[in-house]
Amino acid sequence: MTDLQNLNILLTGSTGGIGGAILNKLLQNKANVIATGTNEKKLDIIKKKFTDVIVKKFDITNHETIQDFIEECNEIFQKKIDVLINNAGITNDNLAIRMKDEEWNKVINLNLTSSFLLTKNTIKKMLKNKNGKIINITSVVGHTGNIGQANYAASKAGLIGMSKSLALEYGKKNIKVNCISPGFIKSDMTENINESYKKTLEEKISLERFGTPDDVANVVLFLSSELSDYITGETIHVNGGMYFS
Repeated sequence: MTDLQNLNILLTGSTGGIGGAILNKLLQNKANVIATGTNEKKLDIIKKKFTDVIVKKFDITNHETIQDFIEECNEIFQKKIDVLINNAGITNDNLAIRMKDEEWNKVINLNLTSSFLLTKNTIKKMLKNKNGKIINITSVVGHTGNIGQANYAASKAGLIGMSKSLALEYGKKNIKVNCISPGFIKSDMTENINESYKKTLEEKISLERFGTPDDVANVVLFLSSELSDYITGETIHVNGGMYFS
């Protein structure tokens, strides 16, 4: 067990498969967590399942409220946010020539702009403590591209570039910024893929299987802990050998 006791962690996108696994792993390792999302039913499930987590319904695309939300979280954590995990993300796929402006903007707005604003306002708090960690969940698609996902690939590639820049800007203040780039991860969506196509996808992966949400959560745990204190500006790939940087 990696001891995260007394660490205050803000997690976005806590109601999805990867988000749920991250939340579970953080709580198992004694972190103090504020878990956010927009799906009330799933947030209620989290409240019932875990008594030691603070659950907040918050729409990160409502940019005008992000500063106040970070202020609120900072007060809850007694002016000490140790780790921000930008996990929330969406897709809205279409071929480029058919992609509507709103399909492009929706994905960039949530995946990239919202993450930037959350990070910007959190770093302001971390600077006062001269310590902190930002973990951005990106995607293998941000490195390889993918047909029909120009918007998603751009948003995830943007997160990677943003993270490197912030690592350079704030390393001297002991703030570390890193990315985790998952490949194919088991989810409700992958369970619905027909077996023939699933086998084709698995053949592209050196380990010949999809990953699990826990595979991603384990790396989040590492980057949140003191074990990663000398790592910043990096992207850790969790893709089973599907892609090598």
